[in-house]
Amino acid sequence: MSVVSFPQLTPTRQIRAVHTDTTVTVYQAYRPALGLPAARDGRFPEAWKRDRMTWIKPSFLWMAYRCGWGTKEGQETVLAVEITREGFDWALRNACLSHYAPGVHPDRDTWKRELRRSPARVQWDPERDLHLRPLAHRSLQLGLSGEAARRYADEWTVAIRDVTPLTHEIHALVQDGRTEEAARLLPEERPYPVEGGLLDRVTASAV
Repeated sequence: MSVVSFPQLTPTRQIRAVHTDTTVTVYQAYRPALGLPAARDGRFPEAWKRDRMTWIKPSFLWMAYRCGWGTKEGQETVLAVEITREGFDWALRNACLSHYAPGVHPDRDTWKRELRRSPARVQWDPERDLHLRPLAHRSLQLGLSGEAARRYADEWTVAIRDVTPLTHEIHALVQDGRTEEAARLLPEERPYPVEGGLLDRVTASAV
């Protein structure tokens, strides 16, 4: 009797990213006055606000959704920021969910205390397809503030590339109905290893 195999479904909450043994790539979008110098110099300029929360996204398509393929005001320059896995993992271990979840927190006050003292916070938002429609599985958004934001900008960043031309090229192909060509240009995002309970504090069936 033959056995029919089915493709494995993507887990509801999973980090997918371009990563090497030592680095992971995340995406952000900025106004050209900030994004272009960052890409040119490979580091964030002094004008980058280290005292404000910044959100990083391992998903290229979620970044495309957020910035409207690099067309939204103030988000015209799309950056691929390669950071150390050590720093990325540190942020995840010290993160709190950005919202109260009964399956994770014993009560709302406990969550509020965690949120105040955590230098990072996690959101799980629907992943997007090439048409930027929501999918059933979710994508990680990682917010960094305080110590995490400063370390991100000045310690963890390995390289910064301007991927605005790639973003526009993929968008143009999608608009032209050439989705297979567009898909071939997407960064190859693979499941990110999360050993050692890396996501225990920011995932649960109730989240």
